[in-house]
This record gives sequence, C-alpha cells and structure tokens, in this order.
Amino acid sequence: MHPGCDIEQVYLCREAIDFRKSINGLSVLVEQELGLNPFGAALYVFTNRQRNKLKVLYWNKNGFCLWLKRLEAERFAWPKDDHAGTQLIGIKEFEWLLEGFDLWTNKPHKTLNYHSVS
Repeated sequence: MHPGCDIEQVYLCREAIDFRKSINGLSVLVEQELGLNPFGAALYVFTNRQRNKLKVLYWNKNGFCLWLKRLEAERFAWPKDDHAGTQLIGIKEFEWLLEGFDLWTNKPHKTLNYHSVS
C-alpha cells in the first residue's frame, strides 16, 4: 500500500474475476456489483480462478492505486462461496492472507465462559 494511506477495512470479493479488468473495470465492479464505495478508506481485493494472483484496488487522496501479487507455486486461501458478495477482514488478517495463511481453516482457541472460580 501507499505510505500514509489510512485503510480501515479490507473487502475480499468472493467470486473470481476476469483479470483483464483494470482500475476502471474494478472500480465499477466495487460500486455497482458489490454496492460499496470505491472512494472509501478500504482495500478491495480480487482473485483469479486459479487463486494464484491477487489484485488490490484502493483510493489514495487524488487517484486509484492498483497492485498485483502473483504466486509462483502456491494458491491463496479464499473464503468459501456464500450468499454475500464480499468477506470483510482486518488489515492484520490481510497480511496473514498474503503470507499464505488460511484464515478459514485455522480456528482460534475456544472462548470459555466461567461463572465462578470455585
């Protein structure tokens, strides 16, 4: 991301997209198909069918930024198909996704709810 860019949310587009789309096509997809604000303080993340590439679109002050990451031998973990068009994750989770962690199979410790210590 661009230094000094304040990102509040990360939206993963669940459905694979045509990777020939660039800034214009992706910004229209964010606004019209996903119903989100492409000018918001958010990252919009897209993948291809093979899940070996990501495109990330975001607005920074006076223009759109677009970057691409391509994996040479692996695949990105991706949320399973659901009725929602997007999956909302945090910045830290996005960093983990880029590092290769599967956010949907790794579960945190169970929450324990005790009512007394004795």
